[in-house]
Amino acid sequence: MKVLLVGEYREGKLREESYDLVAFADSLGAQRSMVLVAPAGTVPTVDGTLYIADAAQCGEYNPEHHKRIILAAVEREDPDCIAFVHSSYGWDLAPRLAVALGAAQVSEVVAVAGDGAYEVNCCNAKLRRAVTPKTPRTILTIQAGAFSLEREPAGMPAIVPLDVPLEPDRIQFDGYEAAEKKGVDLGRAEIVVSAGRGVGKKENVGVIAELAKVLGGELGASRPVVDAKWVDHSHQVGTTGQVVSPKLYVACGISGAIQHVAGMKKADFVVAINKDRDAPIGEVADVLVVADVMQFVPALTARVMR
Repeated sequence: MKVLLVGEYREGKLREESYDLVAFADSLGAQRSMVLVAPAGTVPTVDGTLYIADAAQCGEYNPEHHKRIILAAVEREDPDCIAFVHSSYGWDLAPRLAVALGAAQVSEVVAVAGDGAYEVNCCNAKLRRAVTPKTPRTILTIQAGAFSLEREPAGMPAIVPLDVPLEPDRIQFDGYEAAEKKGVDLGRAEIVVSAGRGVGKKENVGVIAELAKVLGGELGASRPVVDAKWVDHSHQVGTTGQVVSPKLYVACGISGAIQHVAGMKKADFVVAINKDRDAPIGEVADVLVVADVMQFVPALTARVMR
């Protein structure tokens, strides 16, 4: 199987999520190559062929230009699968490419189901379903954080410059506009203590907030807690909330859904408190405390306050 990965370059650097695509291809045991629109000196640390087009000529983002560049790489590689990160870049380009190639598209893949099927979330991410494409070639977008390399990226690609004839611009790229910040800015916090559904009820969130306060950190939350309106959305950590990279992350009663883990996996040190020793959050935690959150957290808070 051959997979063409579409890397992302934004605001002066290669997006780290591009390596999630490498992990996805490796999970398939596939032969992989990558196409990237970026300055000539931008080279990801990965083996294989890298098709690169100069962003100075075709724009850091221009859907028509970038589609033509990816199609040129497809023509050379003839891949069975073309994979994007499920981001604003990926979800804009993937359907354009699917139409151009007459290929099936599967959005926000979180796992490989086997036998040519891919797992995606459904029912507000409470369930998963397996989707099997019916075309020989498939276009995918991969959820950030769903696939991770077991070790630091390494390697040096064989670089193939792409000089694709481009039509006159119909779209002008003016740059990026940051979303308006509302409420707490968890991205700047050095310590984040997050409440999950395991805290039981809205009134118990205050216990988690108290721990965050005595540690000098900020209160975070998982999506189910926000959906239940126990805390404001500005506290949500995850792909539909804020991405955090604190020195310490404490997950209280959080099972560890992929969407949440993707938002906190860059934390330097992770402590998870969960009564289920087999909860997925344990796979990313440096320390897993198997205990009832509402018994352990007050005791921890009292100890810290001494």
